Amino acid sequence: MKSILSILLILAIGHLQAQDYFLEDRGPFDPGIPSPEKFLGYPVGSHHTRHDRIVAYLTQLAELSERAEINQYGETYEHRPLVMLTVTAPEHLAQLPALQEKHNRAADPSNTEDLSDLPVFVNLGYNVHGNEPSSSEAAMLTAYILVASESEEVKNYISQAVMMIDPTINPDGRDRHSQWANMFKGDPLVADPADAEHNERWPRGRTNHYWFDLNRDWLLGINPESRGKLNWYHQWYPNVVTDFHEMGTSSTYFFEPMKANASKDPIMPAENYTTLNDKFAEYYVEALDNIGSFYFTKEAFDGTYPGYGSSYPDLQGGLGILFEQASSRGHRQETPTGEITFAFTIRNQLSSSMATVKAAVENKDLLYDYQQRFFESALSNAEKSDIEAYVFGDRYDKNRTRAFIDKLLLHRVKLYKLEESVKVDGKSFTPDFAYYVPTRQPQYRMVQTMFETYEEYTDSVFYDASAWSLANFYNMEYAPLKKAAQTGEEVTREDLTREDIEVTQSDYAYLIDWNDYNAPAVLWKLQKAGVNVLSAFKPFSLDIEGKEKEFDYGTLVIPVSRQQISSDSLYALVKEAAAEHAVEVTSSTSGYSRSGVDLGSRNIRALEKTRPFMLIEDGVSSYEAGEVWHLLDTRVDMPITKIPMRNFEEIDWERYNTMVMVSGNYKQLDSTDLRKIKSWVSLGNTLITIREGSEWAIKNELVNEKLIGAEDTDEDAAEQEEQTTERKPYVEAPENIGKQSVGGAIFEVDLDLTHPLAFGYTREKLPVYRNSEVWIAPSENPYATVAKYTDAPHIDGFITDKNLNEFLKPSASLIVSKVGRGRVVLFADNPNFRGSWYGTNRLFLNALFLGQHVDIPSE
Repeated sequence: MKSILSILLILAIGHLQAQDYFLEDRGPFDPGIPSPEKFLGYPVGSHHTRHDRIVAYLTQLAELSERAEINQYGETYEHRPLVMLTVTAPEHLAQLPALQEKHNRAADPSNTEDLSDLPVFVNLGYNVHGNEPSSSEAAMLTAYILVASESEEVKNYISQAVMMIDPTINPDGRDRHSQWANMFKGDPLVADPADAEHNERWPRGRTNHYWFDLNRDWLLGINPESRGKLNWYHQWYPNVVTDFHEMGTSSTYFFEPMKANASKDPIMPAENYTTLNDKFAEYYVEALDNIGSFYFTKEAFDGTYPGYGSSYPDLQGGLGILFEQASSRGHRQETPTGEITFAFTIRNQLSSSMATVKAAVENKDLLYDYQQRFFESALSNAEKSDIEAYVFGDRYDKNRTRAFIDKLLLHRVKLYKLEESVKVDGKSFTPDFAYYVPTRQPQYRMVQTMFETYEEYTDSVFYDASAWSLANFYNMEYAPLKKAAQTGEEVTREDLTREDIEVTQSDYAYLIDWNDYNAPAVLWKLQKAGVNVLSAFKPFSLDIEGKEKEFDYGTLVIPVSRQQISSDSLYALVKEAAAEHAVEVTSSTSGYSRSGVDLGSRNIRALEKTRPFMLIEDGVSSYEAGEVWHLLDTRVDMPITKIPMRNFEEIDWERYNTMVMVSGNYKQLDSTDLRKIKSWVSLGNTLITIREGSEWAIKNELVNEKLIGAEDTDEDAAEQEEQTTERKPYVEAPENIGKQSVGGAIFEVDLDLTHPLAFGYTREKLPVYRNSEVWIAPSENPYATVAKYTDAPHIDGFITDKNLNEFLKPSASLIVSKVGRGRVVLFADNPNFRGSWYGTNRLFLNALFLGQHVDIPSE
């Protein structure tokens, strides 16, 4: 009995010490509220806590305390709940809807009422990158302190503030990493950096289910985690938002201010990243100095890109704040300056969390004054601009236009139906397809973000993208207006409801315009059902109900008589596919054309059902692989087989006719593997390569194509030896070298609209996104270069003069190279970047669905 009591005493003391490490001087605590350690059964920092246990703990806090309530604002792809724990004084909780309504009037520029009696709203956001886990553990501790502490300090916080705790922004990624860290955890702990615990396997836990970086998705709004958070955000407009991260193990701790904004004329007020950041930094300095933690500011990271969790709030009248903690990447790890523990990383995040609450409470008046002036300045800035509005729309693709409208509405940008025809800069917009976005509105800065482009910057090294004009992402025809146009009703979400598609039954053929963004999804649905579908490789026009109707390249032709199913069954399938994807179907009673080819022409070709696979795992970009997977899953409803590199030898090559290789080093593939790929392609199959995948194919001579700048001639080398190298300050090396990379910018290419890979496009000029230095030379075959950069290609973003003139301008964005009876489709750029490039998705989908039918003629 005595020995048992001794053991229990030792465990109790250890447990108390673990709590004191985090909670010293935070109490006293309500004994009726369990600490995280008591609820979980282990000290915080000794184990990585699963998301469901975090949610369960916060749920119990809400059940036991009058200070808290919990709500779900979304759900991940893997069906994990996204929750928000609201902590404030009981009297605030009782009237929270009324407080919310009054608080949101701060975002109304016409509102002049006094808001000084309102509490400050603080959104504490944690763990957007799943394998940066310390902050979710800190979220539980923060919640416990705010809910259970009886200290006068905390009582003041809950009376003056509404704290909204988002414990895990990326639950799918967090649980993937937690499983890894806990699975390889040793007892005793292994601090050796070479241990498996500290070396998470591909795709790692940083990203969500489809391997997307959610900290880039606030602006793009592609994933359910981001869309749920954005909808929540625009219901609350918090005054302060935190964004907790981790960085390299050998670093220390970072908080804002960041490095200087790279934009020449940032659209966020300078007061945001000077006055407010500097004021809050004082609180972080005090908190971290008190616990002896080292830190740095100003010299790293930037808030230029508006899609971070720490930058999007800056465009909504709030203050977004970034924190970066050196990661233990497990439970304990050696560093050049000693060992770092998981518990240590958690304590720093907890200290910054509580310091944020303190700073917000003590600067409440400043924050509200700033928020009100922010939205007032949106209107005044718009009035100073000579642009009255933007008009946009694509007459040939309602679904792509609809997707762009959805993005505007997601960010609460007001837009209206156009009521009169407008012609500007040689572009015509008519009421049947175009829309009107006034600049004078509270979300003016988001309007700028959507449409404005830039070419001048104060800095040349970007932490991320330097271009994000979403109208170009969607290949949307748009133009600025200097005079107002007549508008109709405001566009709402109800307008995005897909209209009923009427399909008339035909005994001859059904036709579907390939220009529609959703046409590939219709094609796949029909092919999956065994329907024989053809594609027009030349345009034509038919007599439809007494009127001539034109059909462009790529038009899908579905003959009624050449099917294995009855005409009634075919009609039902076509009708169902059209309704599901909101794609119009034309019924024809004859195959005779008024102009162009007839429906029985050899240029109306039967499409082979695509059977694709993609190599994944070590050495392959999980981002790009995830983008392909996401595109096909969520927009085409089409499966793609993902084959790990370790299983390359077991591939059943006869099962597939299309292979995808995204960026990667592919070092695991030897000369024998290369011969297998080349032999398979030469049999008539299609290989699609993207960016570094294309570079790999060229360098390994899988194709007979060339890279620009890959080799210097002997003459060039001799000339370089004769040149005297100018000495430069050593300290400037990272900046000078960094600016040579193309971090993310938008350029214009010229398309061959007659090429099958360009079917569905109606304009020769197309914006593409470049974030690499893979420069592919135009093919020597005059028919093989699908997209080449124009003579004046720059649209938006930073690029050096050398990269622009010596590498980009002479290069191709997309070529097709013949290999035996097959072909390799080489993308220099990423057509599926972050799931948001609706404008170039079609190039990839064409390669997937039409690639098998691309012949490369030679002269």
